[in-house]
Amino acid sequence: MAKYTGGMQVGGGYYYSARHWAVEVVPSEGGRLPGDVASHYVKIPFPALFVVVPLLGALFLMFLPMIGFAMLGYAIVKRLAGGARKSAEELASTITPGWQPGEAHFTGKPGEEKPAGEARPELKALEREIEARKGGDKK
Repeated sequence: MAKYTGGMQVGGGYYYSARHWAVEVVPSEGGRLPGDVASHYVKIPFPALFVVVPLLGALFLMFLPMIGFAMLGYAIVKRLAGGARKSAEELASTITPGWQPGEAHFTGKPGEEKPAGEARPELKALEREIEARKGGDKK
């Protein structure tokens, strides 16, 4: 049996995709198979359809209850894991350090007043020198 991919130009016939559990019908004039390159198809002769299609239906009916239970279990686990994740995030936010990268830490804390006369005299001299140089460059 030849293998075909989605989007290929093919002759008329019946093409089965195991990934999608579907049989695609292509008219006798030919046409393109649906899907992208990741979709794979196998051409099936007409008499084989009488075996393949009922078999697919029976498998679907047998596994449908299991699919339902599996989805229910997945939803429960996802809900429980989501709650645990939220709790872990809340816990992590309480134990993180008070600093953030890139913050200035020598400016004091918010709401903290600086006492008058705290400026050091060497900083005042440096400010005057900077102002003098700035004024000298502008002229």
